[in-house]
Amino acid sequence: MIPLLEVPITEWWCPACKATSQTRQAQPHVRMHSCAALLGMSLPMRPAGQAAKIVRHDREDYVGRELVQRDPAGRPIMSITTEYEDGRQDVRVYAPTATAVGGTGG
Repeated sequence: MIPLLEVPITEWWCPACKATSQTRQAQPHVRMHSCAALLGMSLPMRPAGQAAKIVRHDREDYVGRELVQRDPAGRPIMSITTEYEDGRQDVRVYAPTATAVGGTGG
């Protein structure tokens, strides 16, 4: 009989809203969630026990006609930074969506 290897359970938590979750995957992965503390913005959860600070960066320049990511209150979001105790940072950037106007050019 061949023994089956059990896939480990990974415990996750969100430093901003304190939500928790579990995944069971063998390969490296990250658990994403819609954070209640950040008004539903999607960001990665951290492995349980790993301290981190979440910093939201609102867009401060003129938006104009660009299609930018907005929170439910309508404020444009530039990025969300996860700061770790050892000084490392992860950044999730919400870049504007590109648009184009079609034409025949002639």
